[in-house]
Amino acid sequence: MTNNDILRRIRYTFDLKDADMINVFAAADLEVTRSQVSNWLKREEDEQFCKIIDKELAIFLNGFINIKRGKREGEQPKPESRLTNNMIFMKLRIALNMKAEDILDTLKVADLNVSKHELSAFFRKPENKHYRECKDQILRNFLTGVQLQLRPTDTQND
Repeated sequence: MTNNDILRRIRYTFDLKDADMINVFAAADLEVTRSQVSNWLKREEDEQFCKIIDKELAIFLNGFINIKRGKREGEQPKPESRLTNNMIFMKLRIALNMKAEDILDTLKVADLNVSKHELSAFFRKPENKHYRECKDQILRNFLTGVQLQLRPTDTQND
C-alpha cells in the first residue's frame, strides 16, 4: 500500500472533508494547503498527483491522534522520516483507542482471522525476537474492517 492509498482510505472511512484534512495536519503543527491535500488524494494517473512522503504521513497520523485523543502535554512526538506498516498500524490503533480485542474484531469484519499472539507481534519493537513485519494485506484488511464498522451501508471499497 502506498502512503497515498492509506491517506485516501482514512479520509473516506472517517468522512474527512478538505478542511478536516487541513485541520488534522495543523493539529500536528504542519500548515498544508487545500491544493496539497487535493494532489495527495488524486489517483496516480492524474497529472497533478503528488506522492505524500513518509514524514508528511507521519505528521498526519500524529495529528489524527491529537484530534481523536487530544493533544498530550509537553513536547509533541517527532514525526518519523521513515514509516513502516507496523508504525502506521500502531498510530491508527492509538488514534482509535483500540485494544487487542477491538482490533481482532475489526479484522474479523474484514474476514481475516489473526490470533492475539500474531497481533501483538506487530506492535513489538523491531529488536524483539517476537517482532513480525506487518504486511500490506494486514493493514489493508484493518482499514477495510474499520471502514465496514463505521460505514456499513456504503458499498464503495476505496
